[in-house]
Amino acid sequence: MKIHFIGIGKMGLPMAGHLAAAGHILTVSDTCAERCELAQEQGLVVVDDAAAAIAAADLVFSSLPNDAALRAVATQVAEAARPGTIYVDTSTVSLDASADAARALAGADVAYVRTAVSGNNKMAEAAQLTVLASGPRAAYDAVLPLLRTLGPNQFYLGEAEQARLMKLVVNLMIAQTSAMLAEALALGRKGGLDWQAMWQVLTVSAVASPIVKAKSEQLSRRDFTPTFTVEQMIKDLDLILDAGVASNVPLMQTAMTHKLMHAAVVQGNGLDDYAAIIKVLERGAGLNPKL
Repeated sequence: MKIHFIGIGKMGLPMAGHLAAAGHILTVSDTCAERCELAQEQGLVVVDDAAAAIAAADLVFSSLPNDAALRAVATQVAEAARPGTIYVDTSTVSLDASADAARALAGADVAYVRTAVSGNNKMAEAAQLTVLASGPRAAYDAVLPLLRTLGPNQFYLGEAEQARLMKLVVNLMIAQTSAMLAEALALGRKGGLDWQAMWQVLTVSAVASPIVKAKSEQLSRRDFTPTFTVEQMIKDLDLILDAGVASNVPLMQTAMTHKLMHAAVVQGNGLDDYAAIIKVLERGAGLNPKL
């Protein structure tokens, strides 16, 4: 199968690599020269003319940073792709932007599969992503073998924007987990509990969710190297809160977490891992965020 992959950032590049490793004829493109150089170093075929690559492809994948990028790429795919092409987008975007893309692609007879992926870049590299899919069922069934190269779990959720909404639901809980940890750990530190001892207890307690366990090794060492930054989480929380407004769902706790993330930016932690809101709560409690 001929595949063109648009957007080879920290998530897109490993996903493209898995598709190539599965034996497909793959080309990639990106607006960032540095990412293109890295893709070439990893043995992928980088093309300058994305439109020509789209026209030659049976399937187009994309991994994009925001709504504007999706709208632009969907328009390009609609204009360049042959009728019958399948377009698979893996981005975290708003329901409105995704619906706009669907309308543009329907007019070009391009099947549009929304495949939001849950997981970070490390999980993408390890082929451990969870795929949340929606769109035409026949197109989803056709691309399912490719989606299985990205991770062990795939969920088909419906014909339209269900995958986009499910991704926001998941990310809401991820953001709220970080806020929960921030308050709990600040309370423990202020009361004199040892930082590493708290993590040892938390990771075997009733609250030891997979994400708490995944964060424990890094955060027990006070390592806030990002797998997903504060600024990226703010972008997702913007989408989540907008979805709440559109659906008349009062997301009051999420709104507070959104403010904490902005406080982390103001305090200089915007490019740290989103768990850096722990530092916001520590500063608010009069604690030194540098143990």
